Amino acid sequence: MTIGILALQGDVREHAAAFAELGQPTREVRWPADLAGVDGVVLPGGESTTLSMLLESAGLFGPLAEALAGGLPAFGTCAGLVLLSRRVLDGRPDQRSFGVLDCAVRRNGYGRQRFSFEATVDTGGVGDADGPAAMPAVFIRAPVVVETGPGVEVLATLSPGTDGRPDPVAVRQGPVLATAFHPELTPDRRLHRLFAEIAGNPSVDRNGG
Repeated sequence: MTIGILALQGDVREHAAAFAELGQPTREVRWPADLAGVDGVVLPGGESTTLSMLLESAGLFGPLAEALAGGLPAFGTCAGLVLLSRRVLDGRPDQRSFGVLDCAVRRNGYGRQRFSFEATVDTGGVGDADGPAAMPAVFIRAPVVVETGPGVEVLATLSPGTDGRPDPVAVRQGPVLATAFHPELTPDRRLHRLFAEIAGNPSVDRNGG
């Protein structure tokens, strides 16, 4: 099994190193041909509008959209969450997303670069039931999930949230996993392990919640 990592911008090496700790092979995805044979794809953090334009210029947006619509498992972190979501608030008028995750997100919802922060998030759907109930998280110009559809499972929350209630910060819908934070920048590998399991499980529901 091979997991592709979109290598146009963002924490490509950090994601590769996280999967390497788990013994999971990865491949950088820069061109449409690089998608051949991958069992899942990571959309790393970066700048979502820039990533959208780079996907277009590399000729990757269409092939990747087709693969995701066909059920290719995806793991989006920060900007990757924005790219996967069905609705993007405060984005550019011409900004495109893949729309395979039934969420509405607000770009830079936690503030610009100087408002980046570290926190501990509450986990209820990640790892073993007897495992730790908290996860370290790094938020860098992070998006806020403002709405989730009925098929979306919330795996982790941040309290207090932007409106006083806990914010969803890790979500899953079928083969699509996404976080508002950067799990590749901490030692906790539960989310990378979960995605490897999703990508490697032939019985996973690849077409919905």
